Amino acid sequence: MMRTDAVTLPLAPAGAATERPISIAIVAMGGQGGGVLTGWLVRLAEDAGWVAQSTSVPGVAQRTGATIYYVEMMPAANGRRPILAQMPTPGDVDIVLASEFMEAGRSILRGIVTPDRTTLIASSHRSLAIGEKSAPGEGIADSGAVVEAIGVTARRQIVFDMDALAVRNGSVISAAMFGALAGSEALPFDVAAFHAVIQHEGKGVAASLKAFDAAYDRARSGPPPAATAPAPVPAAPTAPADRRAARLLARLHDVVPEPCRAMARAGLAKVVDFQDERYGDEYLDLLGQAVELDRMLGGEAQGHALSLNAAKYIANAMAYDDVIRVADLKTRAGRRARVEREVGVRPEQLLHTVEYMHPRMEEVTGTLPLRLGRWVQARPRLYAWLDRRVNKGRRVRTYSLRWFVALYLLGGLRGLRRGSLRHAEEVAHRDAWLRHAREAALRDYALGVEVLKCRRLVKGYSDTHARGLSKFDRVTAAIRRIEDRPDAVDWARRLREIAVKDGDDGSLDGAIRTVESFC
Repeated sequence: MMRTDAVTLPLAPAGAATERPISIAIVAMGGQGGGVLTGWLVRLAEDAGWVAQSTSVPGVAQRTGATIYYVEMMPAANGRRPILAQMPTPGDVDIVLASEFMEAGRSILRGIVTPDRTTLIASSHRSLAIGEKSAPGEGIADSGAVVEAIGVTARRQIVFDMDALAVRNGSVISAAMFGALAGSEALPFDVAAFHAVIQHEGKGVAASLKAFDAAYDRARSGPPPAATAPAPVPAAPTAPADRRAARLLARLHDVVPEPCRAMARAGLAKVVDFQDERYGDEYLDLLGQAVELDRMLGGEAQGHALSLNAAKYIANAMAYDDVIRVADLKTRAGRRARVEREVGVRPEQLLHTVEYMHPRMEEVTGTLPLRLGRWVQARPRLYAWLDRRVNKGRRVRTYSLRWFVALYLLGGLRGLRRGSLRHAEEVAHRDAWLRHAREAALRDYALGVEVLKCRRLVKGYSDTHARGLSKFDRVTAAIRRIEDRPDAVDWARRLREIAVKDGDDGSLDGAIRTVESFC
């Protein structure tokens, strides 16, 4: 029998257990009205004669860290005010309100959502984090893991797209979340008390009540039944009215095998939009060479992988992002219409956008004629002097007359693009990549496909383009070192995938050193 010297003291309760407060945690991003929702909850409790307290812990920035708002409320007992907590305690939170789906997941990781206590009310929409947007490849977090976690960790869940519901009703997500909370009946207050809180606000009352009522009904009724009507069959594509487009499409059908035509049509549209009809012919010339190689190597048995990836990545390589392209896209009517739609501009409102632009001397020399651009590059002192005057951040009001005209004229320089320094550099780099892919495919079909896929590393403009180009060059150089190895395809794929996800942890450098160790 084990002996212990521990002293055990009697810990009998001092008296009857007191009633515990209702605890509510709100996780919201900047601009989503988390503070407004918190204020509504405090007023809701106080209007009922309860005692309520709220605190908040802000995140690092608007989207790199959500603010956690915490509310506790309970009735006063015998005229004595309760002492309420200032932060949520894991395992002791009754209601969690999440303004975005991944914030619901983070609430679960923090331990404030528990299966024996917590009602989780969350919006199912996604607002991508900075890391998700800036990832070179597919950086969007998997929402499926959150769906599975919610089903296990929450006692009750109410999840739907509250952001879309709020927009449809001309309001903001805080009103929809307040309505979903009322519909959950997790608080002992009737719906009239919730309405009174919104009406007391005095601003945007009609729209807020409309969104509140819609969310209240949605929370009480559950998801709508799935549609049973069959999906409409898309109409067969008709011949384009433009004879030039018809000629290019006819040539595409003659050159490209049927399984690859959809991708080739998308690539053709992209390069023609980037430059002109003649550029489309150049795309089909290059794609035709890849298709011919694919046929020679028996690509049909490989699912035409060489042709399919060539159709995609040749178009991406030809439609590179230069300052002419960026200026063109920023001044298109379709872009303005999209922004107006996304921010919900009403007919009586005016839209102004302020964009941050930081051009470098590389972008300026890239737009110059080939000889002039190389002449400037060959004079370091002149280049540095010009760079000090160009390399500055600027806040540009895109739709002001001065800046719109400047950007519109810059975007109209596409006719001069073929003679520019940047175009010569892009063509040289593109042709070297295609030669490498051809040589690799003749050695190993799958290896040629992997070299083609490496082009996904090059994207964007300015610093983003420079970083991607550096990764591309380092990965393809490493692939050349291992082309004779039997596991060359596996290593090529591994290097590319590491480069796509590589951040500041040096994982690509480590992989390349590993390759160099057995070369």
